[in-house]
Amino acid sequence: MFAPRTIFSRLMLTGFVVIFLCVGLLFGISYLSIRDNEINARLAALTTQAQDIADLAVQRALSERRLYFGDAEALRTLLEKKLRSLYEVYDAYSLIVDTKGNVTSYFLSIIQEHQELASNFDSTLITENLLRVLNGETISNYYRSSQGPMLTVAIPIQFSSRTIGAVYIQTAAQSIQASFLPLAWRIGVGAAIIYAVTVLGFWFISKRLTSPLQNMALAAKSLARGEFQVEIKGEGTTEIEDMALAFNSMAQSLSVVEQTRKDFIANISHELSSPITSIHGFVEGILDGTIPEDEQKKHLTIVKNESIRLNTLVRQLLDLSKMESGQTLHKTTFDIHECIRRVIITKINALEQKSLGLSLDFDEKPLYVFADQDSIEQVLINLIDNAIKYTPDNGEIHIQTKTLDTHAEITVRDNGIGILSEDAPHIFDRFYMAEKAHTSGAGTGLGLAISKKIIDNHQQNIYLLEQSQGTAMRFTLALAKGGIQ
Repeated sequence: MFAPRTIFSRLMLTGFVVIFLCVGLLFGISYLSIRDNEINARLAALTTQAQDIADLAVQRALSERRLYFGDAEALRTLLEKKLRSLYEVYDAYSLIVDTKGNVTSYFLSIIQEHQELASNFDSTLITENLLRVLNGETISNYYRSSQGPMLTVAIPIQFSSRTIGAVYIQTAAQSIQASFLPLAWRIGVGAAIIYAVTVLGFWFISKRLTSPLQNMALAAKSLARGEFQVEIKGEGTTEIEDMALAFNSMAQSLSVVEQTRKDFIANISHELSSPITSIHGFVEGILDGTIPEDEQKKHLTIVKNESIRLNTLVRQLLDLSKMESGQTLHKTTFDIHECIRRVIITKINALEQKSLGLSLDFDEKPLYVFADQDSIEQVLINLIDNAIKYTPDNGEIHIQTKTLDTHAEITVRDNGIGILSEDAPHIFDRFYMAEKAHTSGAGTGLGLAISKKIIDNHQQNIYLLEQSQGTAMRFTLALAKGGIQ
């Protein structure tokens, strides 16, 4: 059995069924309403005719009894014309019965002239209805007999509040149906046109709704193939436009991620190959005797430094990977001032080698923060290392802390070569090194990226400050309860 699988086919199938049912229901209600109105109008007309016949029958009876001054024969002729007119106009047969059961001869003559009426003649039903009318009851109804739908009108003939007979009129409903059948046909044609137009409109709307989804599916397949420059147009409803915007934004994000991945692979390949190449070259030179014995110590020192650099790079990559995978922070309360002092102690030799001055701008009193102490030490090491690395000999490094309402600010400044404005937006990117501004050397381009990730994991901020000379980096930490003590 066929089962539609696309949204468009399901919408169309649902639309066809719903519209068909609605139009069919509308046509059925209209048809029944017209039929009932025609039946009621015909019953009302037959009732009026029956009353006229009853009046003529009373006048004829009075004339025959000499109680009414009129021509009895003329009244009889008028009554027969009335009965014949009733048959010719309404296709109805009628009979007049007195209380003794005598029937007008005109009815019998019609039966003789039109034998087809005999098939519709139900003597039992007529007898039952006449008995009810002779008892003073009026009948006006529509019913289905074995010969088909019929209309029956029967009223008593009364004189001086006494029933002296009955008028019985009956006709087949087919004549009524024939009268409103052309109108019903026009309504049916109109319903068919409405159905066709509605289905066409529904098709257009469904196509307009599903076409962007089909385009989106094709675009998604392009994304799966690595074609990240794909873009779809948001045409249609607000929801479709929002979906298109979200899809295009996702495609752009994936493009950025893919480019970042490629850059990362290229950078890491370069960063790993440089020290490995140096180490391999110098070791091979020593082994084959290319490097004289008196210079081997110097070159072995280079090999040692390159191996340290390689080890640092691998360690930083592992640290960055752990942080990006959602490594849990072990937050404790500690004194940030003491943490800064410990980091400075480890950098004394580096500071003395370049004759750098160091000033600390914070109270001797402890300043307690709530953070992961090991991670914050790593941030301080990265910032101070950068300050030492890019500050010329005899330069100055300044470290400052400041307490605000809910957090502490830690700032590391230097009067070194600084960072160019075009490099500032990229300083936290992995492997980014501003070669034009910084000395070409042993940086890995991961220190600030790691620092940024650590601070982000603490839900705090780290940013570059604007200053005329040198570089100033600031980060924030949440104060512990109690703060300064």
